[in-house]
Amino acid sequence: MLELTQIRKAFNQGKHNEYWALAGIDLLIPEKQVTALRGPSGSGKTTLLTILGCLARPTEGRVRLKGEDISGLPERFLTEIRRQTFGFIFQQFNLIRGLTAIENIILPAYPTGQPRQQLLEKAEALLADIELGHRRDAKVEWLSGGEQQRVAICRALINDPEVLIADEPTANLDSKLAGEFLAILERMAAAGRTIILTSHDPMVVESAVVDYVVTLRDGRIVEDQ
Repeated sequence: MLELTQIRKAFNQGKHNEYWALAGIDLLIPEKQVTALRGPSGSGKTTLLTILGCLARPTEGRVRLKGEDISGLPERFLTEIRRQTFGFIFQQFNLIRGLTAIENIILPAYPTGQPRQQLLEKAEALLADIELGHRRDAKVEWLSGGEQQRVAICRALINDPEVLIADEPTANLDSKLAGEFLAILERMAAAGRTIILTSHDPMVVESAVVDYVVTLRDGRIVEDQ
């Protein structure tokens, strides 16, 4: 699905504070499986996740999606790839205050040109699937942390992506809500989505729903299993 070859990523390159976050990553992400990236803070897992999701470019190395080298594509093409292929769940959810749950969900789909009514119907179906339909018209700042995360999941799925990217999805949740997230994750995996996530949480990394664990340290893969 996604293949990385000799990926290196530098920040502040050429300056006195130059820092290499990734130092030669070779990685193959299997299709329709759940891959977890783990490692201590500063290990490079979030940087690696942004490159896998085409949110950032590597300084060196090649990125292939379904066998096609996308490393040198202009940004406008990468934007289209992100919209068509990936859905993102961010650690802080990044929902827009002042908008309702359903308005937040349909935002990423506006550039596709689909009619608003069709988008609303898709969003309502997603909310119903995670038992949150009754909060459809609630402003997101009125929602609990668990409800906000479920809205963020619906937003990530609105364009029906093949790949779901999640950065520390349970970092701000208690054990009960983390368990609920894993149940949702299991359903998405069963539906055939490719899922890539980062996590410090043993409850997530050691979950039966995770097929493949990649451990990073100092910008390198030290173990995969």
